[in-house]
This record gives sequence, C-alpha cells and structure tokens, in this order.
Amino acid sequence: MSDEVGKTSTAAYLLHLPSSESMGSLTYSKGATPRELVLEACRRNNTSLLSEVLTSLSAPEKIADLLNNAKDGVGNHCLHIAASYGSYEVLDTLLDQENLEVDPLDRLERDTPLHKAVRFINTLPAAQWDSAHSIAELLIDAGADPRIRNKAKLKPMDLVDPKNTELRDILQKAEYSMTVGDDVVVKDAEDDGPTGSASDSE
Repeated sequence: MSDEVGKTSTAAYLLHLPSSESMGSLTYSKGATPRELVLEACRRNNTSLLSEVLTSLSAPEKIADLLNNAKDGVGNHCLHIAASYGSYEVLDTLLDQENLEVDPLDRLERDTPLHKAVRFINTLPAAQWDSAHSIAELLIDAGADPRIRNKAKLKPMDLVDPKNTELRDILQKAEYSMTVGDDVVVKDAEDDGPTGSASDSE
C-alpha cells in the first residue's frame, strides 16, 4: 500500500473516495467515528467497511452497544437505514451480531426496520418485488415483529402496495406464526397438567 493510500482514512479507501470528499452530511477524514462509518456502510451496502469496524471493536458487547445506539440525524438506527436502502448483505451481517435489537423505533414515524423494508419495496418496480421480499424475510427470520404499529397505528402489512399480494402473504403468515407462538408460551406457562413443570412446584 502506498504512503498516499496509507494516509487515507479506512472508510475513504474502501469506498474509493478522497478523504476530504463530502458524501451527504458525512465528510470522510481520520476523525470519522465508528458510528458514522457503520451508518455509511448501511447506506452503501458496504460489507467490507462494516466488517472492518466490527472487527476493530472485537468484543460482542461493544459491537451490540454500537449497533443498538448508532442513529443518524433524524433518529434512524442502523437497521432502519439498511432496510430503507435495500442493503441486503449489510443487513444480513448486522442481524448475525449478538444482542442486536431487531425492532427499534425511529424518531419520526416510530417505524420498525420491517416498516422501512416494506416502504423500500414499495418504491421498486413490480418486476423487482419478488427478489426484494428477501429483505423483509431476513428481518422476520431474525425475530422482527410484524404486529408492531407505528405512530400512524399502522403495521408493516398495512403499508404494503395493494398489488403486492406476495409480500402481504409473507407478513400475514409471519404475524400468524408469531401470534400462535405467543399463545403457546402463555398456555405452557398456565398448564397445570402432569407434564407441565410449573405444576411440579407447589
């Protein structure tokens, strides 16, 4: 690596940008914080940048603290940003991290990342919907709750383009599965039958 590249910030090098070039509200320099770098990685689906930041922190608790508390200027968490930009690979990496909160609420709309994923899919041509559904499915598989309502009292399913019946079906099934799962947990907790562990201690 040349001296010139060595003097360039990690983020600028990975993104192939001059260290002084401004991208949006973020100017790359040696002083760029891990929070800024993570958020930019989410916007650009830059897994190399994200991995380097996570590796530099090393400890899982430090990584979780950064990812759960990193927000942009309008209160979007990293998962909101990744979902809003359709950054599938970055989203996949984020959801692999321990103790990550999968249903944070943004400040303006009180959306979850799943709400943002639906909004992103709605912006795409119908021909691209099928492949984009994987973003919502990734969040659901990680435990995102499709029953959460935002500030407007809308669930993610309520935001789906009426023509996108497949996405509606995905969210309906996830909602049903989670509701049934909750019912099973409650039933197990209240079960006084001979096989229930709760009945063994009186």
